[in-house]
Amino acid sequence: MDIHLLIDFGSTYTKIIAVDLEREEVLGRAQALTTIEHDITIGLDNALADLSRDCGFDEGDVQGKYASSSAAGGLRMAAIGLVPDLTLEAARRAALGAGAKVVCAHGFEVDREIIGEVEGASCDIILLTGGTDGGDKAVIIHNARMLAGSTIDCPILVAGNRVVTGQVREILQAAGKTVATARNVLPSLDKVEVEPAQDLIRDIFITRITDAKGLSKARDFTGRDIVPTPMATLHAAALLADGSDDEPGLGSLLVVEVGGATTNVHSVDDGRPSDAQTIVKGLPEARVKRTVEGDLGIRYNAPSIHDMVGEETCQARLAELDPSAAGQSMDLQAHARALSEDVGYIPAGEVEFSIDAMLAQSATTIAVERHAGTLRQEYSVVGAIQVQQGKNLLDTKNLIGTGGIFKYGRHPEKILQAALFSPTNPWSLKPTAPNAYVDGEYLLYGIGLLAEHFPAKALRIGKKYLRRVSLEESTAG
Repeated sequence: MDIHLLIDFGSTYTKIIAVDLEREEVLGRAQALTTIEHDITIGLDNALADLSRDCGFDEGDVQGKYASSSAAGGLRMAAIGLVPDLTLEAARRAALGAGAKVVCAHGFEVDREIIGEVEGASCDIILLTGGTDGGDKAVIIHNARMLAGSTIDCPILVAGNRVVTGQVREILQAAGKTVATARNVLPSLDKVEVEPAQDLIRDIFITRITDAKGLSKARDFTGRDIVPTPMATLHAAALLADGSDDEPGLGSLLVVEVGGATTNVHSVDDGRPSDAQTIVKGLPEARVKRTVEGDLGIRYNAPSIHDMVGEETCQARLAELDPSAAGQSMDLQAHARALSEDVGYIPAGEVEFSIDAMLAQSATTIAVERHAGTLRQEYSVVGAIQVQQGKNLLDTKNLIGTGGIFKYGRHPEKILQAALFSPTNPWSLKPTAPNAYVDGEYLLYGIGLLAEHFPAKALRIGKKYLRRVSLEESTAG
């Protein structure tokens, strides 16, 4: 056997999957509570003991170990830019594509109140941008001076107007800040260039943040760098869509990842207009894109989801998922509040499982609408025109659901239906008729971890274990 361990240090659980690369099979999986507060290897050893006992191998049989982590809050970043729809949006894309969680984002000149918010956000990296190359200089210099006068001690990555990058670095370094510089994330109004900044974010995570988050022992165990879990999932999405030299991919896809704290959406699609006459507004969209919705976790944010959707809609969706619930007097608002106060709560009975599915369905609807582009009719001197903003996902070929709700919950196909185009919101360019899959093995992060070293094998394992489901209805409200 050619055994490789795929480890994810989550905020709550440390998960391990054992795969046999020779046979391209999953041998087993185990999980234990993450113990990052004391020693990350305690939880790791607990999970590893269960896995080796169940699968009948010892550590000497293992040929490779790979790990990702979202423990200790994951990679927390603040983005500061100039115009919210331009340089700040480019900064957000750079951060999200590098596997970070953007905990605060601000445009224009920051003031003392905003600096106080950033100071209190416990960021791992600050991404400072502003101005196209040769464009506005004043705002990024002002914001650098404000950061220089702050108590912030995390690294600051400068990726703005190249004309003043040296001056901005000097301002920050003179105040004792740790500074790195990359090429401008928005060198011109029609060009987004986030890759250099993302490479530096990854380097900073590896060299500085791994130790700060207590992951150094995990790195010693694997013998290789730990990567942010969202980056591993994004790598898996790209591999599944595009394939490798030796194995074809599935084609364009959308991944919906529903969690207790966030709902993440990943897309691999060109997103171009279906009609050549349609005008595109806004920054060019990346083919591989990730968005994170920090207000749509089905535990931490259950009350917010309930309030956004409304009691009547929540009750209607619950009754559709579980007709037996229609005859019960359910206080969904109180239940949602209780979930947010006990984020480790496990449903008791079918109705509570259905409530979880309803919350996940609602979170998916909102998250995919935020991720997808929109198509509007506007009027010009030549008459009505179609204007697209964001990505067109109407023709996306595949839809994948991942996360605990898809492994342990109920009604996965109903949750995925919420990601589809709906006539109730005809302007949202969500997928119309994709092939649908459930990541019932919670395997996507592992596919991403293997993608760099064994792309063809990783891809075939992914294809083998993604479970096809039927979306009988064509729309979801």
